[in-house]
Amino acid sequence: MSERIAFITGGSRGIGFGIAKALLDFGMKVAFTGRNEDRVKEAVSILNAEYPGKVIGLSGDASKLDELQEAVGIVNQNWGKIHTVIANAGVGYFAPVDELSVGQWKETIDTNLTGAFFTLKACMEDLKETKGYYITIASLAGTNFFEKASAYNASKFGLVGFTQAAMLDLRKYDIKVSTIMPGSVATHFNQHEPSAQDAWKIQPEDLGQLVVDLLKMNPRTLPSKIEVRPSRPS
Repeated sequence: MSERIAFITGGSRGIGFGIAKALLDFGMKVAFTGRNEDRVKEAVSILNAEYPGKVIGLSGDASKLDELQEAVGIVNQNWGKIHTVIANAGVGYFAPVDELSVGQWKETIDTNLTGAFFTLKACMEDLKETKGYYITIASLAGTNFFEKASAYNASKFGLVGFTQAAMLDLRKYDIKVSTIMPGSVATHFNQHEPSAQDAWKIQPEDLGQLVVDLLKMNPRTLPSKIEVRPSRPS
């Protein structure tokens, strides 16, 4: 695995960071993007202390194709072609539909849904060459709608549909495609500050373990859509 390369969007903290650490433990090299340059630098510092020379952190917005293409180019120049892509970057605004702003709607759709398409587009040639794996991090909100979540539900319902259609399009190239749909996860999402009170939730490292399990699956078998939730409610 030491020559295999993973690319993660939104990898500076939360789920993306948990997946990055799991893939590094698995022996892969990991490049990730994040919109906040300071958080990216902090995450690189933390990971490089344990995995020197195996981490690249890049400032980049998943909703901007040119920034993703630039990031992929840097990875190619430094390490080579990407084998595993995790479209993880996501945002959420929660308000009644009559109060949700146009800007909040647009940012949610652009990041959560269009961003996953752009991520795949930027990495497509690499994945075809490496016969790689493309994984999206969706949500149980992609199958269960709830109050004050019109934009978020729309983005995640769309992401699940997009990923499953992409799976059918790309399997003829021996590219594997899956979507992971977590329930409650202990992250900083929606301005939440993780604490001991979140012990009942899925932890980011649990999703990292799930990604590694997918990569270890016999290639004849594809778990294309995976729902995961806390074993017990709060």
